Amino acid sequence: MTERFDAIVIGSGQAGPALAARLAGHGQSVALIERKLLGGTCVNTGCTPTKAMVASAYVAHMARRAADYGVTLPGPVAVDMAAVRGRKDDIVGASRSSLSDWLTGTENLTLIEDHARFVADHTISVGERTLEAPRIFLNVGGRAVIPDYPGIGDIEILTNSTILELTEVPRHLVVVGGGYVGLEFAQMFARFGSKVTIVERGDRLVKREDEDASQTVMDILTAEGIDIRLNADCIAFSRSDAGPVVRVNCSDGAPAVTGSHVLVAIGRQPNTDDLGLEATGIATNDRGYVVTNPRLETSVEGVWALGDCNGRGAFTHTAFNDFEIVADNLEGASRSAETRTDAYALYTDPPLGRAGLTVAGAKKRGHRVLVGKRAMTRVARAREKGESAGYMKVIVDADSNAILGGAIFGVGGDEAIHVLLDAIQSGMDYTALKNTMHIHPTVSELIPTILGELEEA
Repeated sequence: MTERFDAIVIGSGQAGPALAARLAGHGQSVALIERKLLGGTCVNTGCTPTKAMVASAYVAHMARRAADYGVTLPGPVAVDMAAVRGRKDDIVGASRSSLSDWLTGTENLTLIEDHARFVADHTISVGERTLEAPRIFLNVGGRAVIPDYPGIGDIEILTNSTILELTEVPRHLVVVGGGYVGLEFAQMFARFGSKVTIVERGDRLVKREDEDASQTVMDILTAEGIDIRLNADCIAFSRSDAGPVVRVNCSDGAPAVTGSHVLVAIGRQPNTDDLGLEATGIATNDRGYVVTNPRLETSVEGVWALGDCNGRGAFTHTAFNDFEIVADNLEGASRSAETRTDAYALYTDPPLGRAGLTVAGAKKRGHRVLVGKRAMTRVARAREKGESAGYMKVIVDADSNAILGGAIFGVGGDEAIHVLLDAIQSGMDYTALKNTMHIHPTVSELIPTILGELEEA
């Protein structure tokens, strides 16, 4: 017998529960389906656990630097990896439990924990049950890409999910991939006490950023003892008595690296391959992402795609914004995913906060670009905290005075960047921000100063 609902939400990541609860609050009958863990990537294998472990790594790092601040510790700093994991698990468990209590206590909402597959455009099979609804919302998230590198099946690899379960500090962690996820784990485990090597196929790290960001993060990581191998154009794996071997072919250095553990962090893919989409008219692109219009509607009327699976930004904040766009539009608004400003952070220490366009991206779009830039060594707040690595940069259109983008790579950068994000989104003339008084001593106070020092790039 087919069960009929007003709406079905598949996936309990950041967009799913909020949307399901909002619809249920309007009196609609809603089924929320989750096949694994409530909370999706962010709560279970993304933001929450990684930032909890980054916090532990930061404490270890700062404890080793105690003498720099005139503080004497009784002995050497040691890391109990099992305790680090335990703290992380407690934080994740509390988040998941709170989410469960909220959802199960929401009137008109039915939580089903099983694997959903399409039978037809608006019909879902879940275990022994068949569900039907005129509105279906996909929020199925993504997972780590496992590349088809030679020999990868001959060794045990770690992903961003499985590395979170380690209870001992790796002797030598080899990170394959010089992107955001790989760099975060590389620094984290170096601070826990591992020898760390990063292997990157490209000629620089975080290649979607401007070159100054790539160089800065490389300087930060190498200063902490991390080895970085660029131009690794023939990555392969094998086993040895000493541990897993990662073959590289770089311009200098040994042709292979032997470690104790290997983390593969080369990208993400959407969880759309086992949803039964072939039974529907829902279109996907060549990478498996669900194709949507700016309102996040799919090629099938009455079906939407939100979060990582739509390819419009694999971040918690983009997923939640997807929820807001869809929910508001269902209530008569006219919101678009294409009007939001790109923004994200690289959570190394210090972090890189990014909003809007890079210099390269702005020039590619035909803007005549003005740039203001300051090293963090010239930011009083950074010097006072003893954390003066990095820089601040603002990008302005020379003809319209519009702020196009910015990067704050330094202490507090992930927070201070919101000054620029809000200015970009609101279309503020840069002179208005330049003339705004900011609080001292903060990182943000340098933004008006930088805007008074613009030069053509």
